[in-house]
Amino acid sequence: MASRVLHLLCSAAPPVADVGEVVRRAQDEGWTVCVGLTPTAADWVGEQLPALEGQSGYPVRSAPRRFGGEEVWPAPDVTVLAPATLNSVNVVALGLTPNFVTGRVVEALGNRWPLVVMPCVNSSYATHPQFGRSIETLRGAGVHVLYGEGGFRPHPPGDGDRRAYPWALALSAARSLMNPPRHTAS
Repeated sequence: MASRVLHLLCSAAPPVADVGEVVRRAQDEGWTVCVGLTPTAADWVGEQLPALEGQSGYPVRSAPRRFGGEEVWPAPDVTVLAPATLNSVNVVALGLTPNFVTGRVVEALGNRWPLVVMPCVNSSYATHPQFGRSIETLRGAGVHVLYGEGGFRPHPPGDGDRRAYPWALALSAARSLMNPPRHTAS
């Protein structure tokens, strides 16, 4: 059976430090994983980049390919943006593409490709009025947003534990988008 392809795109939030473990879990579930990082996330995990590339078999990307360059990743079956910062959620909902990660997510959204977004924001950021509008925009566009009940829940500033970030929910949502429930006629 051919491997399913997961594009795992990460913003600069503390859980990004655990991306290697998430790649391993996804591979254990049969995914081929390609990792994309915002420039700041790439800086945060810089020492892990060679190991991530060896683990995935693909370059870790934080910049778009050069004009005329060939695509080095296989096409995704599912794209996951996690952790998704306040900035990344808002940028994607507004259709902006200032970096590789948000550009890929906007492309997936525009093409109606299976897409999971799981924020990672503290409770102060979560109260910003644009954040709520952005979550609703993404949900309205058919994005599987893991926020609130059954997803990520914000914590007070400074009280978060990156190891408590619910990566398993993101992988479960990706699996569910690969195997949507069949509707039967009554």
